[in-house]
Amino acid sequence: MSVYTQLTNDQFAAFCQRFGITFARAIPITQGIKNSNWFIQTTDDVDGAHSYVFTLFEERPPEDIEKMAIILNQLDGKLPVAAPLSLVDSAEKCYVIRYDNKAITLVPCLAGLHPQQTTQAMCHEIGAALALLHETLQVLQPSEQYGVPLYPWSDVRDRESQFMPSDEAKLMSDIWQSYTDLPLATLPKGLCHLDMFADNTLWNLSLTNSQKGEERLTGLLDFTEVSVEHYVMDIAITINDFCTTWGDAEQGESVNFDRSKMAAFLQGYESKRPLGDDEKRALPVMLAKAAVIFWLLRLNVIHYNRTEGRTGDNIMVKNPDLMKRLAAYHWSHVVKAQNTVFALLDNTLASQKDTQIVGIFSNSTQAEQARDKLSNSSEFVIKEYTLDQ
Repeated sequence: MSVYTQLTNDQFAAFCQRFGITFARAIPITQGIKNSNWFIQTTDDVDGAHSYVFTLFEERPPEDIEKMAIILNQLDGKLPVAAPLSLVDSAEKCYVIRYDNKAITLVPCLAGLHPQQTTQAMCHEIGAALALLHETLQVLQPSEQYGVPLYPWSDVRDRESQFMPSDEAKLMSDIWQSYTDLPLATLPKGLCHLDMFADNTLWNLSLTNSQKGEERLTGLLDFTEVSVEHYVMDIAITINDFCTTWGDAEQGESVNFDRSKMAAFLQGYESKRPLGDDEKRALPVMLAKAAVIFWLLRLNVIHYNRTEGRTGDNIMVKNPDLMKRLAAYHWSHVVKAQNTVFALLDNTLASQKDTQIVGIFSNSTQAEQARDKLSNSSEFVIKEYTLDQ
């Protein structure tokens, strides 16, 4: 990801030696917005290959990164993760070097590429992977001892809303209030990734596999934000990126959200961990709230870079306007759903009006899931009806 702290080759060599690795070259990784990262070539690598990723964590304290290492070791073998190497010069199991009050880790490189676009099959697979992550990490108890504290986004909201146009501030306030009104106490919680964007995943994207729709997940990355949160929030965060085609927010482009991809994701997730009714009802609002959080995150990065004087070609900032548009899209569906029901109809019985209704649902997601469970979903259609009309 972005490079904020500069290190010399001698420093890289000394740090790598503590992990039992012989350093040859460090290559900056400029994507991302939070930490300083380099690919590490060792003396055993040939033809410009690199075997490890060296990360210097700019914000998270070393204690949090040690927790992250435990989490990755718990997932190792069940999901494609890069577990940090342990120090060879430490009497106890330790995965972190402390440098200038910051943490350093070294992890093996994972095969694969970041996807430029996603498919329904990929959304199904990442859904199943996220559910397996949620299930696997339940053994780490009490979970609060392993997750980092949730960021105080309400403070960022209060700061940034002062400078927003009134319609944007109202959008954010309405979504936040709707989230607060959810039955949050009934929603299952546990350790969540909370940043499972497509650029934090790796896939086997060979041309042959892409043509056949056989892309395979080869890596899950960036576990720095793992916290105790509602599982449905983690689901919403992942859906928002995997099921959206992003523009560049320069000339009024719309955010293209694919609801068929979301249905595929939820099928994959529920193949490993079924969702409760309260979670299904909460999902539309969670999708909007998740977009708000990442809207605020990007505004906060801009604020932090400005106050810290961080500039240069190695600093990457993602445009917050796209997340604002996604939040508005999801909120329009929440508002519409308050006055709309979705009827699942058997198209083969269209002439028998009394028997064609298979089910009536409060939101389109539940209607789509019910349709997809039927043996021949192509024979069933979903129609929207406005209440009291």
